[in-house]
Amino acid sequence: MPRISIGECSLYYERRGAGFPVLFISGLRGFGSFWRDQAATFGKRFDVLTHDHRGVGQSDSCRGGNTLESLSLDVLGLMDALSIERAHVVGHSTGGAIAQVLAIEHPHRLASVVLSATWAKADAYLRRAFGLRKELLQHLGPSIYLQAATLFLYPSWWISRNNERLRQLEAQALAAFPPVETVASRIDAALAFDRSDELGRINTPTLVIGAEDDIVTPAYFSEELARLIPGAEVKIFPQGGHFFTHVLAREFNNAVLPFLLSHTPL
Repeated sequence: MPRISIGECSLYYERRGAGFPVLFISGLRGFGSFWRDQAATFGKRFDVLTHDHRGVGQSDSCRGGNTLESLSLDVLGLMDALSIERAHVVGHSTGGAIAQVLAIEHPHRLASVVLSATWAKADAYLRRAFGLRKELLQHLGPSIYLQAATLFLYPSWWISRNNERLRQLEAQALAAFPPVETVASRIDAALAFDRSDELGRINTPTLVIGAEDDIVTPAYFSEELARLIPGAEVKIFPQGGHFFTHVLAREFNNAVLPFLLSHTPL
C-alpha cells in the first residue's frame, strides 16, 4: 500500500502511467478511488496521481483540521514528497474548491486546472443541501446518509438502471466510512469556503465543467466560475447529475483529455 509522509502525517496515494503529472482531487468523501473511471484512460498519456484525503480511507488524520486550505497544503505536500514540481490539477466538487485554492495561492505549481461540479462560494441553496446532508448524517447515521446521497449524486434514470451496482457501492462506502465528526467537519469546511473575490487573480489555464441536472452544485455555479476566472473555458453537459464523472465517464474524459494535452509543457 503506497503511503508517503508529508511531514506531520502520511497520505495513501496511487500512481499509474507515465509522462507529465496529473493530480486528481476527489470531493467530499475524499477517496482517491472516486477517479476509477479516469485513472486508466488518463494513465495512457499522463502520470496520474490520486490520493485519500487526510482522515479518510488509508490516510492519516492530520493536525490542522479539515479546512480546504489545509487540504490544499496536503496536495502540495504530496507533490513535494514525490518530487513533482508542476502538474495539471483536476478537482471535483469539494476537490474543485481545493483546486481553486491551489490556482490562487500556488499558480507556479499548476500547468492547468479543471474545476468539475464545484462552486465559488456557498449560497442559500447550497447551505440547505449540505445542511440537510449533515443533519441526515448526525441524526440518522452513515447508512441513511449514503442512501440519501445516492439520490443527490446520480440522475434518476441512471439509478433505475444501476440500482444493484449502487447498492454494492453504498455497502463498500459504509464499510470504509470515516468517523461521523470527520465527515461533518468536511461539510462545514465546504460551506465556509469562499475565495470568490480572488478568482480574478487566476491566470492558470482553466476548464470549468458542470451538468444541467446536477442538484448538488447546479450548473449556475459552473457558469459563475467561468465568468469570474479570466479566460476560463466552460463545458456544461445536458445531463449526468453531480457524479457525471461516473455517469458520463467517456464524455468527461473526452472533454478533459484534449484540454490537458493542449496545456502540457513541451
